Amino acid sequence: MVEERADEEKADEEKADSESQKMNSRKSPIGAGRPSQRRTVGQTTPCKDCGATEWEEDEVRGETFCDVCGNVAEENAIDLGAEWTNYSDGADRSRVGAPSRESLSDKGLNTSISRSDISGAGARRHGIKGSDAKHWRRRALIDERSKTRSSRARNLTKAMQFIRDRGKLPPALVEEAARLYRHAAEEGIVTGRSIRGVSAACVYLAARQAQLPRKIEEIAESFDMTGEMGLKELKRTIRLAARCLNAHHVTGPGEYLDKFHSDLGLPAPVLGEANYLWDRVGESMEWQGKKPSGVAGVMLYKAAQNRGHPRTQSEVCEVVGVSEVTLRGLLRILEALLAQLGEAPSN
Repeated sequence: MVEERADEEKADEEKADSESQKMNSRKSPIGAGRPSQRRTVGQTTPCKDCGATEWEEDEVRGETFCDVCGNVAEENAIDLGAEWTNYSDGADRSRVGAPSRESLSDKGLNTSISRSDISGAGARRHGIKGSDAKHWRRRALIDERSKTRSSRARNLTKAMQFIRDRGKLPPALVEEAARLYRHAAEEGIVTGRSIRGVSAACVYLAARQAQLPRKIEEIAESFDMTGEMGLKELKRTIRLAARCLNAHHVTGPGEYLDKFHSDLGLPAPVLGEANYLWDRVGESMEWQGKKPSGVAGVMLYKAAQNRGHPRTQSEVCEVVGVSEVTLRGLLRILEALLAQLGEAPSN
């Protein structure tokens, strides 16, 4: 019995030693997986003095030196990588947060008490009991109200919500529209005007500057400014904002072709034909003073006929936003230009 007990104790000691060795051993050196780890010439080539490759780094002094002869191969090195120190118990050691966003009133730099952190699984994870949830909800409400105490903060909060929810723009253009609104607020354009109208104007200008124009009527409908007075206010605000923000971009008919082609549900060859027609007759002075969206509409109307996917004039006018009389007048101009170029008009 004594021998068996001694054998068991010896086996337990060997097991404990093996576990401690596993804990102390590392598969890779410290910091090997860090994105901020540097690789210099002195760390990969032999030392010029002694030929050894045993390099050491002094991170405080920013030096790389030979451990054999002491030759300094690099000095004043700057670590351009991310800070890689985590003081929490999480597995992710990265301390790089999300980038700032112009479309958020606080640019995303403020902290917030999320509802998911004080209810359900989040509350259990953070050790919040049911009796404490009521107090944390009150703290979250106070925290939200504290961020919009000033009139400027409330203005930005409402405007950014308009731009995000009603702008119908790609993410990059949402940020650009938000930047234009901030500039407009600094220039005093918002003073005395509706937040809805200035937000709509910034969305229109951001799309026009990126050569992805939207019709004013479409923007007005999205921002609930469809009445006669609302549409006039929007047009005046757009002219004022364009002048003050130096956003003077003249929209050409070619910039409308992609959008109108998608709205009409036409196949890809029709868009290629419309671009071909515009390249042939786009330099003509006959288009001076004509509405760009109407010119784009007649290009697609003619291209759809040529490619065997015709659309009625009423369908095209509904998408383009011009009358059928205007479309027929533009069609006569287009056919006359094509006849001058030697292309017979199709029936």
